[in-house]
Amino acid sequence: MKPTITIRQLAKEVGLSPTTVSMVLNASASARNIPEKTKQRVRDAAKALGYTPNPFARSLFSKRSASVAILLSDLTDPFCTTVLKGICSSLHSSHYIPVLLDIDNSRAKFKDNVRKLIDRRIEGIICVANSVLLQTEPMTTVKKSGMPIVLIARDMEGTDISSVSIKSREGTYLAMEHLYALGHRAIAFIKGPSDIVDSIDKWEGIVTFAAEAGLAIDPELVVQMRPPGTSYEAGFIAAQEILRRKRDFTALLTFDDVSAFGAIRALTQAGRNVPGDCSVVGFDDVTLATFYNPPLTTIRQPMEVLGSSAVEIFLELADSFFENRSIAPIHRKVEPKLIVRESTAQCPAR
Repeated sequence: MKPTITIRQLAKEVGLSPTTVSMVLNASASARNIPEKTKQRVRDAAKALGYTPNPFARSLFSKRSASVAILLSDLTDPFCTTVLKGICSSLHSSHYIPVLLDIDNSRAKFKDNVRKLIDRRIEGIICVANSVLLQTEPMTTVKKSGMPIVLIARDMEGTDISSVSIKSREGTYLAMEHLYALGHRAIAFIKGPSDIVDSIDKWEGIVTFAAEAGLAIDPELVVQMRPPGTSYEAGFIAAQEILRRKRDFTALLTFDDVSAFGAIRALTQAGRNVPGDCSVVGFDDVTLATFYNPPLTTIRQPMEVLGSSAVEIFLELADSFFENRSIAPIHRKVEPKLIVRESTAQCPAR
């Protein structure tokens, strides 16, 4: 086995100090004063000798960890895992290593993890936003440290925190337009928990379409899931509550795909066929939506694109941070798309 070449041995080979060699190989800002010819000599020698930098030593020298924290609200949520795939794919081509943390929908865990990350010289945070992130104190702590932070799935325009999000209002508007075109007028709704900001945006899209179409929304056909977060069980329970109210409805629009899956189970147990007796529309287009029975009509938000866009924003913020350049918060919004599958059909004759 070939012995490992140290930076001191490399420095001796090229006749320079270890500090100078380290500045060149780490692309330090101080290296700008070193002649390009000397830099190339160092790089050529490192390649010829098979020198591989020690990540720990590099971190000590540069005072950089080359790591970015990825905070997920719930690792078992298919939305989070798909966004994570986009994040990791994009980070792979950079020098950053992702550090994954599952907050498990816990405010206390979120706050504690943010503090630990700052103490461990993490270089930035990419968060898949949910109810936990409604509290501003931990975010303020991060911003005070100067650390780059990007929120995914929550529009932070108007604040100093960068974000990438879906146009949720437009998404639910498309869903309502689809159901209305199929002849549905008695539509039930499963709203997101009150502690999720997206719940407000999605409901605004629904109300806007209803007002424009002259469609009355029966409050007895509206059930809001309880915090924290959403789940199959929450959708199942909400649909059961709607059914218990004994109001007639031919379609159901849910907060997300996961709650739609739970709702379909409740409808099926109650003897209602989907879509024969009741059409169902979700939101997200998670992988399972294609293979569910029946395949779910939903509003697609390109989750991997959300993840990769967040990485692009983070890299821009990180570059400016370490180069001591000021940069305005970056906000990007992704267009939703209606995906029609087999869970929706023409309104049955009454």
